Amino acid sequence: MVRGCFPRRVRDILRGSPLVEDAELIVSELSANAILHTAGGQQSGSFHLALAVSSQVVALSVTDDGGTGTAPKAEHADWDATHGRGLGMVSAIAHRVVIHDSQVGHTVTAELWHTGEALNSQPAHTTSSLTPSAG
Repeated sequence: MVRGCFPRRVRDILRGSPLVEDAELIVSELSANAILHTAGGQQSGSFHLALAVSSQVVALSVTDDGGTGTAPKAEHADWDATHGRGLGMVSAIAHRVVIHDSQVGHTVTAELWHTGEALNSQPAHTTSSLTPSAG
């Protein structure tokens, strides 16, 4: 499944970082949202992941193809609901979440701040793009 490719890529890039598990969970959730709730999950749709790493911050952004009349937002789901907890979970894990809307889609950026020693990885920036149909 395409959704699983992003967390693996993030794990490889952040290997050894204390933020790797939170980053994997965030990317998995934001990717799932792009597939389930936007045109990015349709046959011809796509969504994009941008990962920026510095010595103190990991920023994970997922941009979707839009196709819905509403912007992503954290909601409080009923206890027995099967959907609706993801962005709230991301907001609870990340130090900051920013949602940017444009005419072509939405970008959700989650920032994880490392408060201990600097991250082991060299400052890097990588961008990946996958289409949901690319199994």
